[in-house]
Amino acid sequence: MNTANCTRVKEFIILGFSDVKEIQLALFAIFLVMYVLTFTQHSVIIVVIHLDYHLHTPMYFYLINLSCLEISYVTVTVPKMLSNLLSRTRTISINGCFSQLYIFFSLGTTECFLLTAMAYDRYLAICDPLHYNGIMNRQACIKFAGGCWVAGCLAPLIPTIFIFRLPFCDSNIINHFFCDSPPLLKLSCQDINTIEVINFILGSMILLTSFLLTLVSYINIISTILKIPTADGRKKAFSTCASHLIIVSMFYGTTIFTYVRPRTINAFHFNKLVSLFYSVITPMINPFIYSLRNNDIKQALKKVVSLM
Repeated sequence: MNTANCTRVKEFIILGFSDVKEIQLALFAIFLVMYVLTFTQHSVIIVVIHLDYHLHTPMYFYLINLSCLEISYVTVTVPKMLSNLLSRTRTISINGCFSQLYIFFSLGTTECFLLTAMAYDRYLAICDPLHYNGIMNRQACIKFAGGCWVAGCLAPLIPTIFIFRLPFCDSNIINHFFCDSPPLLKLSCQDINTIEVINFILGSMILLTSFLLTLVSYINIISTILKIPTADGRKKAFSTCASHLIIVSMFYGTTIFTYVRPRTINAFHFNKLVSLFYSVITPMINPFIYSLRNNDIKQALKKVVSLM
């Protein structure tokens, strides 16, 4: 398309979910409660694990990283979404939009790698306990977690730069509740085939590879659990792993649907609902599944409360 005579966009309007004031107020209350709950749960986990020396183990070290990540993850999108629900303009600057896009994708990529590292940690603890302490020592945990964060920051750089350099003309309405790549690409007045191919390849490599590695770890874990001689032991271990696998599957299922496809799908209203699962709902559920049902966390929380 010829972009010579286009009026360049200086800011975007985030469409959100509804223009009806009553619905907006209801959504504001719902998302505010979800955000506060998510922030509080993860903050409690971080404080409790930090204060209890008995929880200074590899598993809880990864849980602290996951909690820090998901606090950041929801903070990138939800506060702006809450502001837009109470605002008439619902605008975001181009720089603000691309900053949100990059940070959101870097945190999401980090979560993929971190979930894989956590699954590998559980695999070693359950399937190879004799070598667990030797492999998952403090230095190894720091390297694993640091590698997840660094790789997460580097992986989205190229596609974000490509999208940032696109010309956006005429329409500036993003049919989403945050600056996501599919609705942004739809607004460009330039051919986006190359960028879509790059996004597809990169998304496939990150999401599918990390999901398959996580799945293989849990398959081996479940196989080992089935060999436990006592029924109570099998039931307890399987219940924990099954819960983890459900959350992992929900996160990967929704993200793979959204980003691992050869061309952008135009059903953005449906995409917004799918995006809620991995960007808002999963971070809210994760603390309960990974930590707050854990007896060690419960006991540590009771100690902290008793000292207050």
